[in-house]
Amino acid sequence: MTQHTDEQRVESLGYRPELSRVLGLFDNFSVAFSYLSPMVGIYSLFALGIGTGGPRYLWLMPIVVGGMLLVALVFGELGSHYPLAGALYQYGKFSVGPGFGWWVGWIYGIALLVTVASVDTGVVGYFAALVNNWFGTHIDGTKHSTILYVTVGLILIQTLLNIIGAKVMGQIARLGVYVETIGTFGVAIALAIHGFHHGFSFLFSTAGSENVKTNLFGVDFGGHWLTGAALVAILAHSYIFYGFESAGDIAEETKDASRHVPRAMRSALLYGGLASFVLVAGLIMATPSDTKGYGNAVMGGAPAILAQLPQWSQDFFLIMVIVAFFSCGTAVQGAGARLAFSYARDRQIPGSSLIRKVSHRFHTPMYAILVGAAVPILATLLVNVNPTNDVHILWFTYPKGINALFALVSFGVSGIYLSFFLTVLGSMIAKRRGWQPAGEFKMGKWSSLITWGALIYLGVMLVNVLWPSGLTSGRALVNYDWITFVVMLAIVILGGLYFVISRPDKRANARD
Repeated sequence: MTQHTDEQRVESLGYRPELSRVLGLFDNFSVAFSYLSPMVGIYSLFALGIGTGGPRYLWLMPIVVGGMLLVALVFGELGSHYPLAGALYQYGKFSVGPGFGWWVGWIYGIALLVTVASVDTGVVGYFAALVNNWFGTHIDGTKHSTILYVTVGLILIQTLLNIIGAKVMGQIARLGVYVETIGTFGVAIALAIHGFHHGFSFLFSTAGSENVKTNLFGVDFGGHWLTGAALVAILAHSYIFYGFESAGDIAEETKDASRHVPRAMRSALLYGGLASFVLVAGLIMATPSDTKGYGNAVMGGAPAILAQLPQWSQDFFLIMVIVAFFSCGTAVQGAGARLAFSYARDRQIPGSSLIRKVSHRFHTPMYAILVGAAVPILATLLVNVNPTNDVHILWFTYPKGINALFALVSFGVSGIYLSFFLTVLGSMIAKRRGWQPAGEFKMGKWSSLITWGALIYLGVMLVNVLWPSGLTSGRALVNYDWITFVVMLAIVILGGLYFVISRPDKRANARD
């Protein structure tokens, strides 16, 4: 598809092309891959995965990648037919209707902007460690004020770079791909050269994770791995393998979007899966062989395992981690801003007349990007809400030591899975109504099987993420019992109030 036909397709869907098409296939892939970011996910969640499921948790990864590949195929078909900014919102709107699309966009958009705060606060500990190593300082990366100042600084820099142009965002994402490659394959190779402490067979062991006496978090799975420990350990993977859909969010800035967006989605997911598998396998085999050393390494996460390497290489990989987090945050903010722009273009949110404006100088949705900065900054302020005792609210308990930002972030993944589920469901409804995809990518005769598979996977995983099972269960390590469900319910109610009062679906451009 040429740029001329790209613009014609946007116009045929009811919009005036305003954004600059400056991104090629590799740029589009890079943004999607940087959002998925194996390094960010693994460095954040390795301890959760191996601590709850043991080394065998590695083999749960193909289940998640395979399930999400089905989703990526469905999204690719939609993105090829509707190459518009705001991807999931637009897919839902055109597939089922303006109201349905609004709800998909609301849930997905909140999850996106919360993720920006999550990613940028996650880098603070690594940033503090690097500065302390280099300058002999004693910055406490867990201190709330440090988290707030560093995170706000990162968001402001990311905002400026996103405003300057989509090309800059693409270049940062390209850098992210190179860094991720070094930080995944490179780390695994460095650990192998230093010397693994376990053989390949160790990857199939549970290390006693299914038993309360030997589980490193002290949670009881009743001696059951497949129906106990694995159901929690798989969440460490499910929290990583999304973000590929952001290739569709920047479709209006991508050349030959109908062809390139679906390909970028699949490529980002598959390459992310391969890189993640290699890194996790390397980290597991590099854990110490003695029981105490293994436990300390697992609970300390990836940094504790990398501590075996020479100091210069530790600093080098710390830089790689920081760049990966920064690139990821930039990509997520860019995707969230395009959704805000798409919403505003259809007059779906307050301040739409301003938020929809495109910078004449940079040809980017500048005010939408500012929204993509303001919401994460407000979310970051929640890091200061950190109860010292359990707080009993109605029928559930807010656990002590969990700051409010973490509780909000716990919604991020459930919000992503719910919005994905609704989008796939919308595709199914559209086809039952007679919709025929006309983009460059089509699933063909496998469409029904793939769509059903994607819907079942997302539904099962969403239940697994949300299911409240008590604060003493392994699942409470990530969903804090009822907290994730309650936060989702609150966001849905808040959206519902706005929807009923404002009726944005009556204003949406729904012309196909």
